[in-house]
Amino acid sequence: MSDKKTVRKVKKKNPNLRLVKNGDIQPKKSRRNKDKQEKIRFGRSKRMGIAAGTCVFLLALFIGGYYYIVKNYTITTVYVEGNIHYTNEEIMEMVMGGRYGHNSLFLSLKYRDKGVDNIPFIQTMDVSIEARDTVRITVYEKALAGYVSYLGRYVYFDKDGIVVETSEEKTAGIPQVTGLAFDHVILHDHLPVEKPEIFDEILNITQQLSKYSLSADKIYFDSNYQVTLIFGEAKVAIGDSQDIDEKIMTLQYLLPSLVGKSGTLDMREYNEDTTTYSFEQD
Repeated sequence: MSDKKTVRKVKKKNPNLRLVKNGDIQPKKSRRNKDKQEKIRFGRSKRMGIAAGTCVFLLALFIGGYYYIVKNYTITTVYVEGNIHYTNEEIMEMVMGGRYGHNSLFLSLKYRDKGVDNIPFIQTMDVSIEARDTVRITVYEKALAGYVSYLGRYVYFDKDGIVVETSEEKTAGIPQVTGLAFDHVILHDHLPVEKPEIFDEILNITQQLSKYSLSADKIYFDSNYQVTLIFGEAKVAIGDSQDIDEKIMTLQYLLPSLVGKSGTLDMREYNEDTTTYSFEQD
């Protein structure tokens, strides 16, 4: 009897069969779950691509619109009217200052249904867009009858004697009124003078001067409220308020002869038949 053990060869029926140990068993993923995960990944990528494309399109649309507005709505023509105290350039800076101040579309939105307020000497300013490249600024200044000098500042008052503004700068075309006595000044309050009705006379004088395109440097009242108009070195004694309109109308013809002269033209005694007035040189 032989000691060798006889080993029987077992013929494999399935050549693809493999042995798997218990610890190595892993659950087999189903085909359905795999397809579902692939679909989720594909759907998410598609949505992200669409969102990115939409963002790029919107960005390009925004940039294109921005450059179109900047190029086609740039202001090249500005009309400024009604301003006396401020220059055209100063008015333009007030209205059109800032990054997009020269864009008519921006200005139309900024000043839609409203003007420009809270500026010294100005009641309001209207901004009108007349074309894509054209704007009109209409200035409505506060009605100033004159100004007085007080503590180193120019105090401007209106026809009612109410203090409108105080400034360190003198405004051209507004006469200085001297000879009035007052001891204090309050903004937006009446100038405290002894004779409040004097402001009606001041307003009448300034209106008459403006009517005949005359610009007095000063309107002087003496202690009896007699009026003297000062034009440079020349003085014109007007007297009281009687016939003051006729006196200023006549003055427009006499004033050219006073240019460069220093002295006083006496117009206190006025009548329609008077053709000459005395002039006393200083």
